[in-house]
Amino acid sequence: MDGSTGENDLRLLVVGLDAGCRSVLEPLFEADEVPTLQRLFETGTSGPLESQIPPWTASAWPSMYTGKNPGKHGVFDFLSFDGYDWDVVNSTHVRERPVWELLSEHGISSVVVNVPVTHPPREFNGALIPGMTAPEDPPCHPDGILEDVKMACGDYHVYPQSTDTPEHSIDGYEQTIKRRGKAFRYLCRRMSPEFGFVQFQQTDSVFHERPGDKEAIEAVYREVDRQIAETIAETDPENVLIVSDHGIGKVTGHEFRVNEFFREQGLLDVQSGGEGMPTWSKAWENDLLEGDNAGEHETSTLERIMNVAAKFGITTQRVAKTLDTVGLKEPIGSRVPNDMIRAASEQVDFPESKAYVRSKSELGVRINLEGREPNGRVPESDYEDVRSKLIEKLEAVRTPDGEPMFDAVEPRETYFDGPHIDEGPDIMTVPADFNNAITADVGTEQFGEPMEPWNHKRTGIVAAAGSDFDESVALEGATIFDVAPTICTLFDVPVDAEMDGTTLPVIDEGTKTEYPAYEPAPISATDDAAVEDRLSDLGYL
Repeated sequence: MDGSTGENDLRLLVVGLDAGCRSVLEPLFEADEVPTLQRLFETGTSGPLESQIPPWTASAWPSMYTGKNPGKHGVFDFLSFDGYDWDVVNSTHVRERPVWELLSEHGISSVVVNVPVTHPPREFNGALIPGMTAPEDPPCHPDGILEDVKMACGDYHVYPQSTDTPEHSIDGYEQTIKRRGKAFRYLCRRMSPEFGFVQFQQTDSVFHERPGDKEAIEAVYREVDRQIAETIAETDPENVLIVSDHGIGKVTGHEFRVNEFFREQGLLDVQSGGEGMPTWSKAWENDLLEGDNAGEHETSTLERIMNVAAKFGITTQRVAKTLDTVGLKEPIGSRVPNDMIRAASEQVDFPESKAYVRSKSELGVRINLEGREPNGRVPESDYEDVRSKLIEKLEAVRTPDGEPMFDAVEPRETYFDGPHIDEGPDIMTVPADFNNAITADVGTEQFGEPMEPWNHKRTGIVAAAGSDFDESVALEGATIFDVAPTICTLFDVPVDAEMDGTTLPVIDEGTKTEYPAYEPAPISATDDAAVEDRLSDLGYL
């Protein structure tokens, strides 16, 4: 960042820190754990970066790299729903133009590594290795580039592996982060791009997998800092932009089981036997316990154990954290099939219900609408009345402490607009200060302690440093929708007039123009049990 211009210099390096936020970074700055990040924040300008609703990875990163809200780009969650079934989202569900494709149309080359929801990649001027929601060994752009990366840099995985070190060990995190940095730098050497975007996911996943573990958090950020330092030293970017999709913090309030609330209101039906849940791969199993005879068990024993566990409110997402609390740790090895868990508990009967939460990370309620859902129970003529009454009911919910459960309960139009708005939830719920949480559980008490002691907050971070940025300008009121317009403006590319953000004030606002309608690829299924497994491990499914 000395202002020199060499053949391999980047004009702009964007570094994505999933869940990066001031409350995490400040203690690291004070302890001198991340000198490169600290220098960028202190020599440049920085501020909060407000996420969208919902502030979750799979929807927020597409909002950032398209500059458009989910109603326009079409991704509201990790899952996309077709009737009562679902699929894990991928890039074909993103129905708007990624910023690197827009740059490509103007002759600007890019290298993009590990950005979520970018599999499968499309043609553009540059290289791309997909991030979260991609399968292992995903197709990359250009074709065959991942094999070259592995030959040049050693092994590369989308998700941490447990073959050489434990998956969630500090060594495992560090290896994954190193591979991101090495792969990105190799592609920059090979492609000589003008724009680079590298994302680090472990800054989020460490909080889900090892919540509050200071040693692990510091190790993750130290390694990220080292990779940023090496990348800056090698690529000599003229400008650096640090961004995050949301923040993270402790959740000390209450967990509200919305579907149980709806059941008690007579709006939701349940059934047992697993049919009420989405269709999961029968081959996919939850890692639960340690044991030498993993997976070796008798069905009758499992049935007995899981029937007992179900009485304690253990659902698919909760098994790993709660089996040992009911004395079930030793008898059943290390893996229990999901089919067995489902058979022992109650599930939402979606076709027979009027309203429900399908996915907790949508932060929304879906209405089983006639003419839209296969077995809709709410006539279209009653939609607005039913929705208004549901909003009133949810607004009135108080926690056991007598405090409002939600800061806001709003029609989806409050947060979304665009041609794909009908694919999202009908009602959005914003937990109070994001210190409360919602789940899709049924068959348990309406309220309980949050199963995840750390979870997403709405406010992330942004920092800008470099010769093209006015580092004296305070960054206030920035949103994730502002990142794509800022990238366009820096490269003198007209901003898409349909983008929901504006150029950050660190650079003079550029021109806007109407672009031709984007022609995305046909939607294709992710259909990969390992992806589902990883998302479940992180608590998203």
